[in-house]
Amino acid sequence: MSQLGTLEAGSRHDLRVGKSPDAPDESEVIDEKSGTFGYVHSYETSSRYDGPGLRAVLFVSGCLLRCTYCHNPDTWHLKDGTYIPAKQVLDRLAGFAPALRSLDGGLTISGGEPMVQMAFTGEILAGAKKLGLHTAIETSGYLGDRVTDEFLSNLDLVLLDIKSSDPGTYKKVTGRDLAPTLRFAERLSKIGKPAWVRFTLVPGYTDDPANVEGIAAFVAPMRNVEWVEVQPFHQMGAFKWHAMGLPYVHETTPTPTPDLIGRVIGQFRSAGCNVR
Repeated sequence: MSQLGTLEAGSRHDLRVGKSPDAPDESEVIDEKSGTFGYVHSYETSSRYDGPGLRAVLFVSGCLLRCTYCHNPDTWHLKDGTYIPAKQVLDRLAGFAPALRSLDGGLTISGGEPMVQMAFTGEILAGAKKLGLHTAIETSGYLGDRVTDEFLSNLDLVLLDIKSSDPGTYKKVTGRDLAPTLRFAERLSKIGKPAWVRFTLVPGYTDDPANVEGIAAFVAPMRNVEWVEVQPFHQMGAFKWHAMGLPYVHETTPTPTPDLIGRVIGQFRSAGCNVR
């Protein structure tokens, strides 16, 4: 059993490793029944990037994908997170709630992958709704088949990462299959759950015009998708890969040029997507 720690403020760019060495493997908790405790990387209190308004963002630990360009590989494993009670998160959030409400913001749970610790994140989302906050998660959707209707009922917005439309490319950059993400996207569309689709533009990996066109064609008919957000690849997480002794294949991958970004945005716009 991991020892209880304290929820740490900080940044998604902080390196945090080895906080809970006795934690289970992240693949072992996806069927957890109790959300009383969970593993957390850190939280931020003033994001304008992770949903509407000013937001508190909770970065939870645990992810089953292994994206080659991930800027937070220290959120892959539960052992690198801090073991805390959900009540501690909600007590801290309650102090920010009036300001977040007044600035049309709320809570976003990111990671890592919020669906790995679904009982834990579900309890926090339910508590945030009781505080009158807008709620969101950022997710790959890979575990979407396990999401309950109750979990979705406490969500106002899903920030869904669709990393590729080509199964081979998706497997190459994430190590996992694309189909579960597409099924989850279709489920969100069917129930009308608001979503922002996020696409990471990685030169030489996800920038092929046909790959972009495939995502655009899939997303464009979905009336629940309010925005497609094109996220240019960056090297801000490279230091974590080096510090953790992980092989990093993007040492020489450039950031996308303005012309490339413009081409991709144009493809989404031509397909009928609201894009930025």
